[in-house]
Amino acid sequence: QVQLVESGGGLVQAGGSLRLSCTASGLTFSRSAMGWFRQAPGKEREFVAVAMYLTGLTLYAESVKGRFTISRDNVKNTVYLQMNSLKPEDTAVYYCATGRAIRRGADQYDYWGQGTQVTVSS
Repeated sequence: QVQLVESGGGLVQAGGSLRLSCTASGLTFSRSAMGWFRQAPGKEREFVAVAMYLTGLTLYAESVKGRFTISRDNVKNTVYLQMNSLKPEDTAVYYCATGRAIRRGADQYDYWGQGTQVTVSS
């Protein structure tokens, strides 16, 4: 079965950086869209970024554009989210997800990881 395992979350001060990783198994990684979402307490899950290997396309939420970078290693079946210039409002549980196309909607993704907590202190 498909499994997605995230890592790399933690506590960081505002202005700092973190890199999240998500390793996938049980799917054809190179054909899959790999995305990141986040959910803050009391808020809905929101799209952060997605990358599709076959097309080379990436898509970012406006709130993270220029600060976050999504990349993928198709040998290691791993997708990364490099987060720079972090802000307190980036605090959330970050989830990795896989789907079939570049999409912003969470309902377009088939499988999800368990999430990793990112906390940015002011």
